[in-house]
Amino acid sequence: MTGFAPDEYRARVVRAQAAMAEAGLAALLLTTEPDIRYFSGFLTRFWESPTRPWFLVVPAEGAPIAVIPTIGRALMETTWITDIRTWRAPDLEDDGISLLAATLAEHTPPNATIGLPMGMESHLRMPLSGFFALEKALGSRQLGPDGDLVRTLRMVKSEAEIAAIRAACGVADRAFARLPEILSVGRPLSTVFRDFQSLCLSEGADWVPYVAGAAAQGGYLDVISPATYAPLARGDVVMLDTGLIRAGYFCDFDRNVSMGPAPAHIRDAHARLIDATAAGFAVARAGVTAAALFYAMAAVASDGGAAEEAGRFGHGLGQQLTEWPSIIPADHTPLPAGTVLTLEPSVALPGGRLMVHEENIVLREDGAEWLSTPSGPALPEMPI
Repeated sequence: MTGFAPDEYRARVVRAQAAMAEAGLAALLLTTEPDIRYFSGFLTRFWESPTRPWFLVVPAEGAPIAVIPTIGRALMETTWITDIRTWRAPDLEDDGISLLAATLAEHTPPNATIGLPMGMESHLRMPLSGFFALEKALGSRQLGPDGDLVRTLRMVKSEAEIAAIRAACGVADRAFARLPEILSVGRPLSTVFRDFQSLCLSEGADWVPYVAGAAAQGGYLDVISPATYAPLARGDVVMLDTGLIRAGYFCDFDRNVSMGPAPAHIRDAHARLIDATAAGFAVARAGVTAAALFYAMAAVASDGGAAEEAGRFGHGLGQQLTEWPSIIPADHTPLPAGTVLTLEPSVALPGGRLMVHEENIVLREDGAEWLSTPSGPALPEMPI
């Protein structure tokens, strides 16, 4: 479990059921790890195995029902879920579909609509053959879009969730503070990546599913590449970006450092990134739009060119490394209090290179709150 009290999950279900009634949905069918965990607290790394499907049904009234492989029963019994229906999986003929169909029929009337997350950032975690078989087994009941109901609920974090994300950020803050222990000229970037993951684990991360970064002269070409075996060199700009997990919740922010003294244009680029992040933070509050955040940062960081080609200047954060919304100029939807975001501006540098900076915040009614400890404008320089 994530460690939340059962009332946390009950409150989520109550909010979902109110939205379901308004949308005319008789139930929700959830198939993905974050959606199932959001309503149940079922936390396991066993999702790394793609063999078995897992289902959670949220009915119009009452507690959710877990329809899961038998291997998961003991762990699900540690959550607040009490109605747990299992089958021996994998089953080559009927991998939970008849059990799921019977559960949905029991909890929904004929001709009912059962909602599935279908919008951006969603996916269906079950074989398509099973999905088609389920549609047929449901008869007059229809599987349809949930109207982004689950996504909307998950975007607003409770105080318990915010505390969990803040704790994850604290782990990364402590790991980043120890970068001088693992950065030295001649050390391969691949070794730095492994050592950084070790630092994160030693500081309290449960696991570190995402580490990206770069090391290059004059900035870097991208922010998603795996580490190479190239040794760090004097004058390299090193960027490390981590998405570590603690108690089921992510942090996601990065840090830039220079191997030895940095040239003036690199120091200036870093200071501009910090100023851009501060500009985003200054306008961040309940009711702000993603577009307003984007333009506040872009006004400082970018001339509308290469630095914006990543498509966004940040995103939501929580049970997943990236969640709704994306900080893009096209999204004018007001964001509610409790939305946790990354602010992630970038600046273009000569030769097609760039630098990126990222911090984590939460929107409040009267402003924003830092969850990661914000960096100062001076680019850290490693002694060599």
